[in-house]
Amino acid sequence: MLWYHYVFGAVLIVASIIITLIVLMQEGRQSSLSGVITGGPENSYGNKAKGRTVDGKLERLTKSLIVVFFIVVLSAFLIFLFV
Repeated sequence: MLWYHYVFGAVLIVASIIITLIVLMQEGRQSSLSGVITGGPENSYGNKAKGRTVDGKLERLTKSLIVVFFIVVLSAFLIFLFV
């Protein structure tokens, strides 16, 4: 195995652990009947400030890390395929 096999493997393992931890840090969504009655995620005031809350920031961070993870997996596949 070449050195970049280890580098891609280490990057993917670290990225997957970080993504897992960030997803576990996010709040769950209330989609049950009690969530609808008490004004769960459909609250109009919460949606306006969603990007500024901690959960909104974690959601954006999760999306960006998943994009980076996908790019690393795709580039590793192409490098291993053609080298």
